[in-house]
Amino acid sequence: MIHVTPLFTDLVRVETRLYNAVGARLRAECGLGLGEFEFLQIIDRVAGCRVLDIVGELAITVGAVSKAVDRLVAAGWCVRTAHPQDRRSSVLSLTLEGEKALAAAAPVVEDVLASLTGTVTAADLKHLSVTLAALRAELEANAEGQPG
Repeated sequence: MIHVTPLFTDLVRVETRLYNAVGARLRAECGLGLGEFEFLQIIDRVAGCRVLDIVGELAITVGAVSKAVDRLVAAGWCVRTAHPQDRRSSVLSLTLEGEKALAAAAPVVEDVLASLTGTVTAADLKHLSVTLAALRAELEANAEGQPG
């Protein structure tokens, strides 16, 4: 039997260290954190993005997403507009400043991640990517790990 606890521990520690390293460089070079970058990416990618779209993608609470979006709005990186079919909801979109911030940050993220994973072969990274995508898809299909 394979014990997955050591794998889980390594996965969490690697994720934490990568997240911290990328976040520190982003903050130093672009003035935004990795969490903000992730939100900007989602808002940019998802047509008609709403808070619930971010909640579903990141598996964090509505309150946490709403507060983070409030900070993005205050920073001038995104705006909320009334949803055309649902007055209780808002549609999120990037401002010109948000688009500029995202465009400046994306190559920094890619550069840091490429540097930090440079000792791993392309084949191993591809295998890891496929494996993690499959595990993520399984967890999401079964609604595992959603905030309660």
